[in-house]
Amino acid sequence: MAPLWPMHGVNLGTLLRTCDAVGACMAVPRLPWVPEALARGNTLRSGACVHWVRPLRWLRERRESGDRVIGVELAEEAIRLADLPMARRPTVVVLGHEASGIPGEALDLLDAVVEIPMIGTGDSLNVAVAGSLVLYKLAGFV
Repeated sequence: MAPLWPMHGVNLGTLLRTCDAVGACMAVPRLPWVPEALARGNTLRSGACVHWVRPLRWLRERRESGDRVIGVELAEEAIRLADLPMARRPTVVVLGHEASGIPGEALDLLDAVVEIPMIGTGDSLNVAVAGSLVLYKLAGFV
């Protein structure tokens, strides 16, 4: 699980709890606001699995090691969430900024893109909600 670009601290805490629930680790960039956001949002009783990374370099390394890298983004070639199979090998989920999405240089490192269909008037779900849905699907819980 990799929320590699800025997001609200509450979202980071929500995603950290979801990672813990599905047995995943979180990868976060070393940005000034992240440690405080993690400390404020972490309501887990024991330590959470958090990796501090340089996002683009880390994504390249994960792909080279054989991990599958999936982005959550609106794109023509995207897989619908309902059609996303359970992860059969280590998988990284890349989440972008709620307004601007995943940066272009990271899109080039994705093996696949998953989208979450919506009926309402919004363009996308909250990043913590979207990430949680994808993580549960990949874990095979839904």
